Order: sequence, then structure tokens, then C-alpha cells
Amino acid sequence: KMREMIGWEEGGDGIFNAGGSMSNMYAINLARHRQCPNIKEHGSSAAPPLVLFTSQECHYSISKAAALMGIGTKNVYAVPSDDRGKMVPSALQEQIQTAKSKGEVPFMVNATAGTTVLGAFDPLDAIADVCEKHDLWLHVDACWGGGALMSQKHRQLLKGIQRVDSVSWNPHKMLMVCLQCSAFLVRDMTSLLQRSHSARASYLFQQDKFYDVSYDTGDKSVQCSRKPDAFKLWLMWKALGSRELEQRVDRALTMARYLTQEIKKRDGFQLLMEPEFANMCFWYIPPSLRKLPEGPELWTKLHAVAPVIKERMMKTGSMMIGYQTHGDKPNFFRMVVISPQVSRQDLDFVLEEIHHLGQDL
Repeated sequence: KMREMIGWEEGGDGIFNAGGSMSNMYAINLARHRQCPNIKEHGSSAAPPLVLFTSQECHYSISKAAALMGIGTKNVYAVPSDDRGKMVPSALQEQIQTAKSKGEVPFMVNATAGTTVLGAFDPLDAIADVCEKHDLWLHVDACWGGGALMSQKHRQLLKGIQRVDSVSWNPHKMLMVCLQCSAFLVRDMTSLLQRSHSARASYLFQQDKFYDVSYDTGDKSVQCSRKPDAFKLWLMWKALGSRELEQRVDRALTMARYLTQEIKKRDGFQLLMEPEFANMCFWYIPPSLRKLPEGPELWTKLHAVAPVIKERMMKTGSMMIGYQTHGDKPNFFRMVVISPQVSRQDLDFVLEEIHHLGQDL
């Protein structure tokens, strides 16, 4: 059913994993196996100098996986993003050409559908064009943004996803399935997932069982003992139905838009950028700083505001909202709306409490 939501009507494969980081690692391993299957038996010495490409806004699990798998973090090209946090396809094309000119062998591109900080969606169609030109595996980390596929109103955020080779999607995020529930889905129908990971343990995966052995998914996984994470999603989907899951996504994003408008209306609040998804990034500017012109003095003083407010909200026990920097920007709050139970009154309280805790700074 999840493959159908992506647009792979003809089939494919997939498996549930222990989180999105693991699912992204699976994607890298499948892409590498497709490029150089001898690595499975002979190790990295059997491989040419492999490199992969991902945006500078990607999740840190991509570099972690490259380190863990022996590819090396310096063989991960960080493709520039635009001011909205989206990968620039022309920059991707240039970096692929650069890698080839150095004798390196590109094998994969990782795009992101819903970046961690800005909630940006990479332009999948344009990236797919580049990947098809160079015969590269295209993976989409949709761990965060995959939930938008449930919504007819918002699924256009992932336009072109049906063209990719693999997808990571975490129902425990936007769909609010109990932790942990992460799916790794592939368009391949040649048992690549099985071939990449199979160890053929004869005491478990006998081929002469009385039932269809394709139901034995264990040999597709790098884990042995695993929790039945698929059951949590199946049960929720059966209980609520596709329509209710769609309405949950729509309600959450409606509340995100409400918060955006409230931030724009209230004195002392300023958006980092117009949000594309459910990530609202904004500054709270205390009254003492509001007359300062934009410049180094304001940014330096503003940088210290969010950490103090965060400390105060934790000590009072009123809220838990994260803050961070981005590029050369001073610390800002990042509020993510997921729960369909969040009300306008709840979001009003968030802004009022931030003002209450920070107005004396």
C-alpha cells in the first residue's frame, strides 16, 4: 500500500527498519551493490573510488552511513541548496562532472523530502533527470515529509517521487504511529534487497518450506531479532482508514499555517522564511532589541535570546521547543506541528509563553 502511495503501481519491495537512519543506510547499500556487487564478498578493495551526492541540508545519517559502510565521509559530496533549502539540480550536475573528471565513480544521489530544519522538499523531477542522464540510483529521504503522500492536497510537495529508486518513510513522524516505525521501500523487482543482505542461514531460511518462502523477510534485513514494527502502522491504518490519516495530515498543516499567520501578526516575532511544510522557524525579538537596526549588534544579542527562553521554559515546565542556528543566522526557534489534536489555543499559548518568558531580556 505504501508503494502505491508513492506511485509504484507495478510492485517493488521493502522492509521495516529500526528508524530512518537505518533505512537511509539500506538505500546506500543497495545503490552500492547495484554498482559493484563484488563488494559483498570481497570488500571495499573490490570497488572503484565510489562517491555519492546529497544536499547540504540532508540528514546527518547519510554521512554516518558512509562512515559505517567504509565509503568515507569525504566521499559524500554536499550539493549546494538554494535560499529555501532545496537542492540545486544544476549544482548537482556540476559536482557529478567534477567527480568523474577526478576518476571517481558516482553511484547514488540522496534527495530529501522534508529537511530537518527548514522542512524543504528537493525538486525530485529535476534531480531524477540528472540521475537518469548519469545512470545513478536516486534515493529520497522522505522520513519526515512522506506523510504528505497521504494527502491529496499536499502530495504535490513530492512531485516526481514515482521516478526514484528507493524511499525512506517514517510513519512514526507525521502519521504519529508509535515509535519506532520506519519503512524502506524500493521500486526494484529483481530481489536486490534480498541479494544485498542475504546470508542464507540454513537453520532459518530453508527453501523447501511448505509455504511461500517470499514471506520470510528476515534475510532481507541486516538485523536478526526485530520488532514487528509494520503491525503498528497496519493496525492504525485499519482502525482509522486512509481518509482519517489524510485528514490528520491536513489538520496538522492547517494548524501550521495558522501559527505562521500569528507569527506575522504579533510584535516581536519574525519568520526566518515562509514555511513549505510543518516547520516554523522564527525569532522572538525582545522589546529591548526591537529598535536596533539589522546588523552585527542585533544578531549577536539576538543569538543569546532563544537559549535563555528555552532554559526558562524547561525550568517552569511549560513547553519544550527547540532552537538552533542555520548558516550565519542567529539562534531561532523551530516549532514543528504534527499532532492533529493541537488547537489554535495551544499555538496561541506557545507564542504568548515565549513572549512572557523573554520580554525582559
